[in-house]
Amino acid sequence: MTNPKPPKRPAAKINKSTPADLPVNQVLLGDCVEVMDSLPAKCADLVFADPPYNMQLGGDLWRPNMTKVDAVTDPWDKFKSFAEYDAFTRAWLTAARRVLKDTGTLWVIGSYHNIYRMGAVLMDAGYWILNDVAWIKANPLPQMKGTRFCNAHETLLWAKKSADQKKYTFHYRELKAGNDDKQMRSDWYIPICSGSEREKRDGKKAHATQKPEALMHRVIAATTNPGDLVLDPFCGSGTTAAVAKRLGRNFITVDREERYVEVARHRLADIAPALLTSPDESGVLLGAPKPRVPFISFIESGRLPLDATLRLKGTEARASLHPDGTVSAGGHRGSIHKVAAACLGLPTANGWTCWLFRDPLTDEEQLLDALRPG
Repeated sequence: MTNPKPPKRPAAKINKSTPADLPVNQVLLGDCVEVMDSLPAKCADLVFADPPYNMQLGGDLWRPNMTKVDAVTDPWDKFKSFAEYDAFTRAWLTAARRVLKDTGTLWVIGSYHNIYRMGAVLMDAGYWILNDVAWIKANPLPQMKGTRFCNAHETLLWAKKSADQKKYTFHYRELKAGNDDKQMRSDWYIPICSGSEREKRDGKKAHATQKPEALMHRVIAATTNPGDLVLDPFCGSGTTAAVAKRLGRNFITVDREERYVEVARHRLADIAPALLTSPDESGVLLGAPKPRVPFISFIESGRLPLDATLRLKGTEARASLHPDGTVSAGGHRGSIHKVAAACLGLPTANGWTCWLFRDPLTDEEQLLDALRPG
């Protein structure tokens, strides 16, 4: 008897419910709160925000070779006080929550300068944090002064709209399949944006804090579906919009700096929209390998009684069971894997797919693998 095929998993849902009157797939110039207040309530499937970090830099930074570090010194990153920054954060998070669908989620990214303040404000605003993710930079900027640890990571907070929210998009199985069948963890090793990916104007960085597309790809692919609307209230160089376009998502992005709006629009003009796979062509998502389950657990539970015998597939060799989970056959005793290998004259073998047991419920022989969930 062969193992049953896994049930067909439906393809990723393609959202076709975006209102026609929205400024979809546009980079808007303006104040993000004012723009979000002008949008219909509950229109966005995902909000991704990379707000000013309020870094409070005091003085220039220099490398050991006496070249100046291109740090964030722009006026948009400067606030008079923490109270002013908190009020700014509260205003845009409140506006974002209004436009977020009841099935939507929010991502925010920051450094130690602001992420804890943002986390407190978003929780007070009613959001519910699902994960904090550490973006670990494979090539961080060195610590120039030698007075503290090198800042090699930034933190992302992923939150749903409320604690009571039951549904939201998260492609757990797909992420796991794409991660060598291992759970996607909350520590993401991704290089910072550099080289040809970096947007430049007149030979200089177009934006001081441009994020890598790989980072945004993971966020958008993990927590949206094709056709969903992604809203970015702090567009910057347009990375969110660029990745959304490549992945077949709709977007609305906003920035109050005209130079950044121009950079983002120019960047988007060179990107071809995604060719979406139709549901009929998407195929069945292949399941991960079955979980590790101790063979002894089936003996302990009585699923395999001690007086049962196993038969080696393709042979008449029989194995007896022992209370400690070992099996004996052909003068060998050990795990189902090692005894199968010894009987077959092989260096290794997968006992789950080598040994057959007789199912008392059907009186049919089945591979031991049928006992494992999956």
